[in-house]
Amino acid sequence: MKILVVGGGGREHAIASALSRNTQTAILSVMAKRNPGIDGIAGKVLLAKETDVPRIVSFARENDVDYAFIGPEAPLEAGIVDALGAAGIPTIGPAKTAARIETDKAFCRDMMERNAIEGCPKYRVFHSLPEAEEFIEDYEGDLVVKPIGLTGGKGVRIMGEQVDRAGAIDYVRTLHGEAVLEERLIGEEFTLQAFVDGTHLVPMPLVQDHKRAFDGDIGPNTGGMGSYSMPDHMLPFVTKADYKKAIEIMKSVVAAMERTGQPYKGILYGQFMNTTEGPKVIEFNARFGDPEAMNVLSLLTSDLSEIVHHIAEGSLLPSHVSFDAQATVCKYLVPDGYPDSPHAGDPVLIGSHDDALLYYANIERSNGGLVTQTSRTLAFVGLGETLEQAEQAAESAASAVKGKVRHRRDIGTQELLNRRIAHMKELR
Repeated sequence: MKILVVGGGGREHAIASALSRNTQTAILSVMAKRNPGIDGIAGKVLLAKETDVPRIVSFARENDVDYAFIGPEAPLEAGIVDALGAAGIPTIGPAKTAARIETDKAFCRDMMERNAIEGCPKYRVFHSLPEAEEFIEDYEGDLVVKPIGLTGGKGVRIMGEQVDRAGAIDYVRTLHGEAVLEERLIGEEFTLQAFVDGTHLVPMPLVQDHKRAFDGDIGPNTGGMGSYSMPDHMLPFVTKADYKKAIEIMKSVVAAMERTGQPYKGILYGQFMNTTEGPKVIEFNARFGDPEAMNVLSLLTSDLSEIVHHIAEGSLLPSHVSFDAQATVCKYLVPDGYPDSPHAGDPVLIGSHDDALLYYANIERSNGGLVTQTSRTLAFVGLGETLEQAEQAAESAASAVKGKVRHRRDIGTQELLNRRIAHMKELR
C-alpha cells in the first residue's frame, strides 16, 4: 500500500510515523521544506508548496499512490481532496465544501445554528465594518473577535483580556469588517479528535493543548506549545456527561454535513470549552491538531493504514481503532523570539531522549547539523503509566536540547493540572 502524506510539520511526522508501523505501507511525502523526520521515513519526497494542487496530483498519479493523508488546513481549503478524488485517489481529509467547517468560521456557526446543534455560543457574523464597529461599541462584557478565514490558530482577540474596546475596533478594521463576534466562553478547554468515514465517528483520547507562549499561561497565543492526555483517555475536569455531550455534538455535525450533501471524511477536531453549562464549541478543525496529533498517534495501537482504508471505504467501526492506556505529555521547543519575532538559522543539538518520542517540525539540516526555522522547531512526547512519568520523560528530553530554543516547563505538571481542576470546581 502506498500512502502520500501532505505536509511537513510535527503533526505530519507523527502521521508518517504511525503509518510506517505497518511494514507493508510505503510512505511518500509532499512538503514545502525537508522535514528530517519525514525524510527518514518516506521513500519518495516532493518538495513543493502544500497548496500546489496540480503538482501534488501529478506526483501522486506518477507514483500510483493508493491513498493520500492531508495534514494541514491550507491544502484542504485549496481543494486538494477534490482534485485527488477526481484522479481516483481516496484521501483522508474533507472535500473543500466540507472543510469550510474550519476554513470559514461564519459557515461553521451558521451550520450549527441552522441544524440546532448544541454547544454553539451566541454570535454575530459581520461583513460590514460600520456594523461591526457599532456592535462592539454597544457590547457589554468580554467579546471574542475572530477572522472568518484561516489564521493558523493565532487570529483570535478577546476584548476585555487581550485588547480594550478601541483595540477590538482597530483589529476589526484590519479584517475590513469580515469577522465573527462571539460571547466569551469561560471554563477549561479540551480537544476531542475523531476519525470520520462520512457517517461513522470513532473518538480518540481527550487532549488539552496550551496556546500561550510562556509558563503560567501568559504571553501571546501560538500554534500550541504542548499538550497532554491521561491514562484513562479522559481529563479530570471533564465529566462523563460532558464527554458524552461533546461526542453527540460532533456526531450531530457529521450527520448535518451528510444531510446537506457535504459528507465529512477524515479527521474531525473539536475544540471545546467546558463551561458551567457543559461543553461549548470554540471551533472545529478539519484535520489533526498540532500538537494533539502527536499525543494520540503516539498511543495508537491499531494499524493507521487499515484505518485509512476503512475511512475511504466508509466502513469504519470502533473495533478498528485502539489506543494504549498511558498518559502522554508533548512539549514543543521553539526558536528565540517565537511567536512574534522568531529567529531562524540557529544550530540545535539534540541530547539524550531515550524515554521520549521525537517529532521534527520546522527545522532543517544544514552543514551536517540541525538549524531552527521561523516556527516551532521540534517536539518530544513522553509516555507513562502516570502523567508524572510522562511529563518527566518529555521534560528530560526537552531540557537536554542545546541551542537558542526554549519550551514551556509547566505543561503536563500536576501543579498546572490542579489549577485546571480547581478552576472547573470553582465555576461549577
